[in-house]
Amino acid sequence: MPAQDPINLLEMDPLEADEVGLLDENASESSDGGGDQYHQTIQVPGEAAGQRLDAYLTQQLEGVSRARVQLLLEQARVEVDGKPAKPSLKLRGTETIELLGSPRLEPLHAVAEDIPLDIVYEDKDLAVINKAAGMMVHAGSGSTEDARNRGTLVNALLHHFRQLSSTSGDLRPGIVHRLDKGTSGLIIVAKNDAAHLKLGEMFAGRQVHKTYYTLVHGEMKENSGTINAPISRDSMRRTRMTTRRSEGGRTAISHYKVLRRIHSKYGRFTLVSVRIETGRTHQIRVHLASLGHPVVGDTLYGAAAEIGIASSTTTRHSRARAKGEEKLSLDRNFLHSAELEFVHPRTGLELKLRSPLPAELVAYLARIEDLPAAAAALDVEVPAELSATTARPSADEKQSPAKTAAKSPAKKRRAPAGERGL
Repeated sequence: MPAQDPINLLEMDPLEADEVGLLDENASESSDGGGDQYHQTIQVPGEAAGQRLDAYLTQQLEGVSRARVQLLLEQARVEVDGKPAKPSLKLRGTETIELLGSPRLEPLHAVAEDIPLDIVYEDKDLAVINKAAGMMVHAGSGSTEDARNRGTLVNALLHHFRQLSSTSGDLRPGIVHRLDKGTSGLIIVAKNDAAHLKLGEMFAGRQVHKTYYTLVHGEMKENSGTINAPISRDSMRRTRMTTRRSEGGRTAISHYKVLRRIHSKYGRFTLVSVRIETGRTHQIRVHLASLGHPVVGDTLYGAAAEIGIASSTTTRHSRARAKGEEKLSLDRNFLHSAELEFVHPRTGLELKLRSPLPAELVAYLARIEDLPAAAAALDVEVPAELSATTARPSADEKQSPAKTAAKSPAKKRRAPAGERGL
């Protein structure tokens, strides 16, 4: 990997800093909003008549979630025509709205929980975890000390490791980058601030190579390609990102390669590997959806919640479909962080780590392709296209990190896959 000039983290834009885990948990939700978002006067136009106050403000405040708007209203930091107002207030279209300041957020602290971890690599500076789908990396700034702040990767890390970096604050100790809740696979954790700083520079300088495997709806025409489309928050649906806005988007680059095209009774699908240069929120999901190929299971970006027999298949299958049979669903996104390659921040040795597709994704793929029933079991073999590039080291390869730095480092498994249940 070619060396690059060090990155000045103080000059990074907030979204890029957030990508490498450097933002305070109470920072503004968007870089293009800033503190002035919460100190302004808004004159409500006539066309807004009939809208709820909280919904209208969510549309008007760039990068501010509806939950945050409701917090503003609960704390009487919004006045309508000089008086506090409820979130449900129906606008007439003639009001003057005054925002009186940022909401007060309860400080959060991650708590240690005895949650099994699949540790792929570990030394005194860092660890690489194989995260299960369904597990949040850390609690959000709007969470409270209840169930929403439980079961996170950070909480598990605090239980398993004596020391983690403090660069990302009390809510996100050790977190250098993130994976979506519905995405599984490899994630790097820093154990000390020196390693965190160096890893942050490497992520910002695009020196950490990340490859994902995903199954998408439809048949991709090109065997490979590059998607270079800026990503920004969707102005209408705040939980989504988009490539369609002409201004304010952040550079996002994804390189894809088709591994296999699948024609099945459930329709057409494409198994794809994606290498990302940047790490924007929902990047792979947004980029592939922008091509008309949403990730299977990703209902946020247009994938069906369940799939049935395609109408063009046999009469027998059509009858089964009519009876509501032969339906498939996936309670996560078919997206897995399979490969990480980077130079160790202290030793300078090259690390190459790989994780096979999780059992539930292999089983789902087997059902899509209508393989024999035995192939759909949870211990099904990884498909041939993936086995050579994602298999972990065999027992005789499990040596110390120093001896295997150029190979796939040894896996330290805290719990079998079937016991993770996260």
